[in-house]
Amino acid sequence: MARRRLLPSLHSLVRVTDAASPATEILPVIDDAFTVRVLDLAIRIGETMLVAGAPASEVASTIVRVAGTYGLDPVHVDVTYNSITVAHHRSGADKPVTLMRVVRGSAPDHARLQRLQALVTDIRAGVALDEAAARFRTIRRTPFGYHQPVVITSQALLAVGVAVMFGGNWLVIALSFVAAGAAALTQSFLARARVPFFFSQIAGAFVLTLVAATVPPLLQLTGWDAAEAIRPTVIVASGIVLMLAGLTVVGAAQDAIDGFALTAMGRILELTTQTVGVVLGILAGLETARVIGLGMSAPSESLPLGPLPVQFLGAALIALAVTVFNGAGARIIAVSAGLSVVAWAGYVAASAVGFDTAAASGLGAFAGSIVGIVVAYRLHVPSVAITTAAILPLVPGAAVFRGLLGIVEAEGSAATLLTGFSTLASAATIGIALAVGASLGIYLGQPLRASLGSVIRSRARLRV
Repeated sequence: MARRRLLPSLHSLVRVTDAASPATEILPVIDDAFTVRVLDLAIRIGETMLVAGAPASEVASTIVRVAGTYGLDPVHVDVTYNSITVAHHRSGADKPVTLMRVVRGSAPDHARLQRLQALVTDIRAGVALDEAAARFRTIRRTPFGYHQPVVITSQALLAVGVAVMFGGNWLVIALSFVAAGAAALTQSFLARARVPFFFSQIAGAFVLTLVAATVPPLLQLTGWDAAEAIRPTVIVASGIVLMLAGLTVVGAAQDAIDGFALTAMGRILELTTQTVGVVLGILAGLETARVIGLGMSAPSESLPLGPLPVQFLGAALIALAVTVFNGAGARIIAVSAGLSVVAWAGYVAASAVGFDTAAASGLGAFAGSIVGIVVAYRLHVPSVAITTAAILPLVPGAAVFRGLLGIVEAEGSAATLLTGFSTLASAATIGIALAVGASLGIYLGQPLRASLGSVIRSRARLRV
């Protein structure tokens, strides 16, 4: 008898019997109407986030979290460059419930992104569906945080930050402000006329280059000492950083790494097209200046930076400016300015050790992004907002212009032409290094942020 009882007991330790796992089935308690309401809210939140500048992976995970909070699990999310599709198939239902939203254009608004992030946090804390939908409609209808004159002024201030980093005198700083402001005003006018952004990039770069090429020679005729020390390359370089400020280099790299191939390819194509627009505008401006007899000679060496304290001041000004014309609030502005100093300190330290410019830029972007992802969690601000502003001072605007100027002024010289292409290739390498460094910092920072959050929650429970 004991043997008969022992053998089944040993058998149950090895195998699971049918009696030990009775068939269970969750009865469907969510109808189609409720499913549609939940998916509609989730997909609209995701659409608004994608338009405001969030990466595709964050959009997809947010939609899944919102839907899961209200009981929809699993949810399939497909994010492409210009559309989002969400589907949920209930157990026992004949067909899935599928919704799709078309994403029209991109308009970075980091303050709106911050409000959406706060809404998602409250939804996961237990906000009712009707209240969440009402709050979302309020967020979506909230206008951009700054008037157009403030946006244009902040864009001009970005160019001032670049000029300060290069140690320009007061006249160079003033001309950088005027040239970048003229380019920003031109682009704003074309945007209201609904001109495609590619042509807007050409027009803005053309105006910027023409001002930088024609005004300094005219001022030098006055005999001012400040006019004699003007470096037109600094003026154009500051404007190039402005023209490239809105390009989603980090977002494209992050989408590619996350496996969102269509979104990444769309953003990379957009990035390439807009960069080509800047190049064409600069070339047109240089050629126009040459025709009227005010051409610029290509510098033989890279532009020297100013004193170290001035470099940090310029980096903070650039971060402040880019956060303002991206619609950020005071908290994001302050954090971004601090992180730009961190990123630039990483670049300076890596350069001092002996790394070349591309590697040092990547390390600086890595330092800014990994610190930024942790700070973003602690201060409840979007990581994409502060990371973008932090690495922008590292954008190689001067190298891009030196390469283009060398190509235009080659005049049959193979050595000068090759130098120009080599400089452009170096600038492209720096851009890739920035994208890789920032993306790596984000990915390594996410588990660090999660560990920090668990430690904070554990301490909170112990205090209770």
